[in-house]
Amino acid sequence: MKTVSQKVSFGEKVGYSLGDGSANLIFQMMMMFQLFFYTDVFGIKATAAGMILLVARIFDAFVDPVVGILSDRTNTKWGKYRPWILWTALPFAVFFVLAFATPDLGERGKILYAGITYTLLMSVYSFNNTPYSSLGGVMTSDIKERTSISSIRFVTATIATFVVQGLTLPLVAKFGQGDAQKGWSWTIGLFAIVVVVLLLVTFFTTKERITPPANQKTSVKQDLKDILHNGPWRAMFVLTLFLFVTLAMWGSGMSYYFNYVVDKDALFAFLKNFGLVAEAGQSYGSFHGFLNAFGLIAHDNSQVFAVGFSLFNMIGQIITLLGVIFLSQFLSNIFGKRNVFIVCLALTAVFTALFFVVPADRIANIFVLNILKSLAYAPTIPLLWAMMGDVADHSEWVNHRRATGFVFAGIVFALKAGLGVGGAICGGIIDSFGFVANALQTDEAIQGIKLTASLIPAATFAVGVVALFFYPISKSLNEKVQAELIERRSRAH
Repeated sequence: MKTVSQKVSFGEKVGYSLGDGSANLIFQMMMMFQLFFYTDVFGIKATAAGMILLVARIFDAFVDPVVGILSDRTNTKWGKYRPWILWTALPFAVFFVLAFATPDLGERGKILYAGITYTLLMSVYSFNNTPYSSLGGVMTSDIKERTSISSIRFVTATIATFVVQGLTLPLVAKFGQGDAQKGWSWTIGLFAIVVVVLLLVTFFTTKERITPPANQKTSVKQDLKDILHNGPWRAMFVLTLFLFVTLAMWGSGMSYYFNYVVDKDALFAFLKNFGLVAEAGQSYGSFHGFLNAFGLIAHDNSQVFAVGFSLFNMIGQIITLLGVIFLSQFLSNIFGKRNVFIVCLALTAVFTALFFVVPADRIANIFVLNILKSLAYAPTIPLLWAMMGDVADHSEWVNHRRATGFVFAGIVFALKAGLGVGGAICGGIIDSFGFVANALQTDEAIQGIKLTASLIPAATFAVGVVALFFYPISKSLNEKVQAELIERRSRAH
């Protein structure tokens, strides 16, 4: 096997991270706002919208293994995985725009249009993100470098999440000026341009350093057999499935929670304390003018959902960013990735459950709880993908064969299926409790919304914690695997 230096420059790490920033502009939009967009903007019933997410995402999940097989067998002067980032950049942006368009159609036409465009978007996501994730697994075999790459990657991803969760609704209001459909079109168009630029930067700044053993024979059957018999892979599959069921459910549920459960008068008073309410005759400095330019100043009670939910998300993402930067690598170097993940995910489940008991007018308590949840969850974010790279190494160590794309494809399959199931659960639950879009909700409907934002996602987080106890790659085993693989590769060279 050809071996080269396993050190990765800071510039290359940042360049790689921009690809996930790009994907997160789309991923977070789907996770946080797709269901809400379908019900409250496009006018599709919650159950139908949830089924669109479920069917499209599960159908598309089967695309991921195909992409993994194709990318593992791609051979170009740019490598196996980098070319896919270039080839999918423009289609990714185009289908992103189409998935958030609002053509004037009847109910059946809307459902059909949403199903087709969303499925196409998710398919392109597979052709982009599976090779992108695999690329992170072949940039280096150095354990610390891999965690560093993953940490920087998720700093950029968190910034993108901050932008989506914090600025989407204010930008929609700003661009739309009362026309929600126009506002969404302009906002998504802006994000789509950024998507293309960031993906191109990733392509031109990264390099693949790990290649399969020179004598490895191509066999899809053997690739499948290897991962299905791989205990760490099975544990990561279950963890990823339930993690993204939870994230999709909680992300969608919180949109409804803030719009229909949180007391808007109390939220208006809370925003006023932060200087985020415009008062007649009041003059603002340059900072408030900047906030107002992005729609982050409420001018009346009708805008408190957009501004309040944005502030809630932005504070959560700032805490998450700090946690990723200062805690993830520090804690994992001391205790190991698995142990940190178990403790932090268990705490996240507890804080998520507590949203059920917080009174709707205790806005400060809601924000504090979000800070605690974000801080607990933050260290796990880069660890998930770093652990997937470790699984690919473990598979090579055991089987003397490497199929990085196929390993990551299976995990991305779980991610997609989880997103679909989570969105469908949210839509199905709120609909079964009597939710009606853009209307005053009954007590029963409020109860359903609260469940999707608290107790049910807490339970699915807990399943992920259990899965981690079946993940056998401890810190000491990981170091042993890396040492033996380096020795094998040096002998092959």
